[in-house]
Amino acid sequence: MIDLHSHTSESDGTDSPVEIIRIAREIGIRTLAITDHDTFSGYDIAQPIAAANGIDLLCGVELSCRHGAKTVHLLSYFPSGAPADFRTWVGGILISRRERNLALIERLRGLNVDITLAEVEAVGRTVTGRPHFARVLVDKGYATDRHDAFHRWIGEESPAFVERIGPTLPDAIAQIRACGGISSLAHPVRLGLSRKPEEELTLIAELRDAGLDALEVFHSDQGPSLVARYFEFASLLGLLKTGGSDYHGGNKPEVALGSVPVPAEVVEHLRAFTRPLPE
Repeated sequence: MIDLHSHTSESDGTDSPVEIIRIAREIGIRTLAITDHDTFSGYDIAQPIAAANGIDLLCGVELSCRHGAKTVHLLSYFPSGAPADFRTWVGGILISRRERNLALIERLRGLNVDITLAEVEAVGRTVTGRPHFARVLVDKGYATDRHDAFHRWIGEESPAFVERIGPTLPDAIAQIRACGGISSLAHPVRLGLSRKPEEELTLIAELRDAGLDALEVFHSDQGPSLVARYFEFASLLGLLKTGGSDYHGGNKPEVALGSVPVPAEVVEHLRAFTRPLPE
């Protein structure tokens, strides 16, 4: 069993890195990637535990990138481990995230919401984001549930929303490439173009031309017809194929670790990938 897309409590999952390795061992996962948002902390904690339990843990991270007016998620994989220069670059993203969080706190307090960044960071730990704001808003009675918190306060159309300035998609692809990693467009269905397959293919082709290495073909949001489409797209464009559940523990209870079938050759091709030398 293989799962190349999972999140721990070091970003927006609910299971600790230790717990996610325990679950992986119990259900028979042999290759796992921890792809926390904008941090390698979960991977770093889990790596020696995975090794001791015979689990092949692939080093990864999921980046939130700007592409036009959209936020697009980009997975990056480092089969031999992420180098120091890429880790430093990702650290800069965490700094911009905290600056956004400070602005979000100020906007909420201006709306008479009694909330502090310390309260939210106590929930969010290494990577504090809007899901952690939502949890505090619910706990303090400002929202009935996570959906209500986003709708009423912190969603993109809500009064306290503050846009986070992240890397552009081409810049992130170039950075991953320069540091020896493999970039994969996460859950392409969320591009919002699934009913416009020609436009969807054109966009993915443009990203391939910008240096994109892979497409997440297998994902919990993508049923058999979309899996077949993205498999065809990846093959047509010469992209590697990746896949995983996008497990978040209790934050997405309907998605179980290892619940998305991923063929063994996906890992084999990632491990064997070498980038062609420039002409």
